[in-house]
Amino acid sequence: MNIRTDLRPEDRTLLEGLLRATGFFNPRELRVALEVIDESLARGKKSEYRFLILEDEGKLIGYACWGPITVTLTSADLYWMAVHPASQGKGLGRTLLETAEMWMAREGHTRVYLETSTRQQYASTRTFYLRCGYEIVAELPDFYEPGDGKAVFVKMLPRIH
Repeated sequence: MNIRTDLRPEDRTLLEGLLRATGFFNPRELRVALEVIDESLARGKKSEYRFLILEDEGKLIGYACWGPITVTLTSADLYWMAVHPASQGKGLGRTLLETAEMWMAREGHTRVYLETSTRQQYASTRTFYLRCGYEIVAELPDFYEPGDGKAVFVKMLPRIH
């Protein structure tokens, strides 16, 4: 396993395939995820989005995307995270998340926020984040559409000096 921090142009198609393979992301979510990837590729190091790319024997099998919350001093958002279904259940999601958290903490972030759907399909996702030490701090019913609310999670990160 290898986790790299550079997003490459050839990753775009692979990430789209990964997102589609999960079966979780609806067309609106997929469009936004791809816009974030495109913005990061266009702006390079000037982009506020950070990526971790998880590879196994040179094959892209997962990723996480996060960035600082611009109007805050020490908070960050975890925007996207996915592991290919064929590689799930092996602790790779936790490894990817912990690596992202270490990276955020090294950059001075003390809180990480993330959001996910409250649809039943996302029950395992919500359980995953709870098991990784996140807590739900808000639920907004019917946020995305009727019957699909938003759950907001937070986790405190250690200060690294």
